[in-house]
Amino acid sequence: MAASDISLYLQYVKLPVMPEVAHALIRTLNDDDASVNSVRDVIAKDPGLTANLLRMANSAIFGLSKSVHTLDNAISVIGMSQLRARALSICMAKVFVMPAPIDRLEFWRYCMVCAGYARWLATKSGQDEQQAWLTGMMLRLGQLAMAQHNVALMEHIEQLPRAPGERWSRERKLTQFDEGAVTAEIARRWDFPDTVVDALQNAAAPLDATVFFNLAGVLHLAGLLADQADPDPTALDALPTGVLERLKLPLDKLKQSMPHAESLSDVSSLQG
Repeated sequence: MAASDISLYLQYVKLPVMPEVAHALIRTLNDDDASVNSVRDVIAKDPGLTANLLRMANSAIFGLSKSVHTLDNAISVIGMSQLRARALSICMAKVFVMPAPIDRLEFWRYCMVCAGYARWLATKSGQDEQQAWLTGMMLRLGQLAMAQHNVALMEHIEQLPRAPGERWSRERKLTQFDEGAVTAEIARRWDFPDTVVDALQNAAAPLDATVFFNLAGVLHLAGLLADQADPDPTALDALPTGVLERLKLPLDKLKQSMPHAESLSDVSSLQG
């Protein structure tokens, strides 16, 4: 579906207003020369965001041997790119309204698990793991805009049982769009890098695109895995072989290092 069609669709949606700190962080994504200090200074201007990031840094998902108490400590241990990605995820979680019947904690848990699997798959396929984490975190945000457009559709889209990937096909059947394509248009308006926009646009059907985007393939696989409560290595057998082959991801090696879903999510900093 053309971006112009999605733009028309979004005319009836009031998109959330991102805080200036988020826009400043997005600008650093587009700046190859952005320094650690510049990213730290942007985050430090928002005390609430800083506190959330430090709480996240000290959570079990990072498994640090000792606590960190300052942004400088967090950056030195976790890394600038990851801290920036986490900061943007917190900003987005704060501004998006959660409509019924979507459960807030389950929604953000899905997003974090999807992000975690995207990062893992990106590492295995030689891609930017932090960009993959952030884009995986964003993938389902378009559904919130779709719910604002017509909340009644959410009951049909979320109805159980729902096989992995079936939410995308239900969305397209009911609205002509999938959540990734809607998120892509939102990301474009917020000036995210083209690599992020292209990946989101094609995440639901990466093999149908004129050009195969590796990050879109990663998002597709991560979304399928996140659709399961706690997938084990046998779940990898059901992933589309065409996408795995394009990403040069052998199943045997993936099965040896597949993380558990519960190790990828901590929604404590994304609540409220």
